[in-house]
Amino acid sequence: MKEFNVAVVGATGLVGRKILEILDERNFPIKNLRALASEKSAGNKIKFRGEDVTVEKLDENSFSNKDIDLALFSAGGAVSEKYIPIAIKNGVKCVDNSSFFRMHNDVILVVPEINKDKITKDTMLIANPNCSTIQSVLALKPIFDNFNIKRIVYNTYQAVSGGGERALEDLYNKTNYKWKYKIFNNVLPQIDDFTENGYTKEEMKMINETRKILGDDSLKITATTARVPVENSHAISINIELDKDFDLDYIKKILENQEGVKVVDDIENELYPLPTKATGYDDVFVGRIRRDYSLEYGLNLWCVADNIRKGAATNAVENAELLMEV
Repeated sequence: MKEFNVAVVGATGLVGRKILEILDERNFPIKNLRALASEKSAGNKIKFRGEDVTVEKLDENSFSNKDIDLALFSAGGAVSEKYIPIAIKNGVKCVDNSSFFRMHNDVILVVPEINKDKITKDTMLIANPNCSTIQSVLALKPIFDNFNIKRIVYNTYQAVSGGGERALEDLYNKTNYKWKYKIFNNVLPQIDDFTENGYTKEEMKMINETRKILGDDSLKITATTARVPVENSHAISINIELDKDFDLDYIKKILENQEGVKVVDDIENELYPLPTKATGYDDVFVGRIRRDYSLEYGLNLWCVADNIRKGAATNAVENAELLMEV
């Protein structure tokens, strides 16, 4: 098996560390690993496959003549904007976990179970979608393929880990260094900055990325995203309006047949997706599957997934596997 020289940018962060864990877990064929991060983290040691790896400072020369085949970026949009073009110029294939390149027309946005066919031998950059988008489109894909979706309404209940380590510290310590308000014992109806239309950037990410991944710019979508005092795994209420009638058993069947989705929907025994049950897994769990009787052809889903694994690191590594296979 061919092995690759791999760089992880943002290797000391919450998602970066999880990427390293997933690379090991999935036996990604690595010849040499380089851990890149900010100057503050440079010199620190991290463990990978039983060996100490010294963290290097990321700079303009990090990809020059270093024989890197693949770089996984998880250090924020500003870092990706600056360094991914440098990496690509040096022949490095990249997977970016930031939002910077997602809506660029010449960059593919990939959830492997849905649109891995977008990846070709000439692909140099794959954008990893937003965590909430990934789990939502996996639940929507079989319905989209079998019915004409007229409208989607997202309401998210997003875990604190999505805000990084400082946000988790705020939850544990009941402080508010990360956000304006404390997250402990609270719900924050704002994720990311507000835009001119009154929606947050997070809400617009879900709207625009869903359209791009499903390949339908005409989809009517609205979203409200909120941060809840849960450590890990996002929960999303998805309300869907279809253009024709449907059978609930058929909806459940096509969801069960969707790769990456696991149906947990047994209300008689009060079984449904929970963040505590989703954490540590790569499946997207879907339940509370029921009609919306306020619409002629309305459907409700409850969708939960580990936002650090499938919502970020696992999807990125899966994309990397495909990128290096073509």
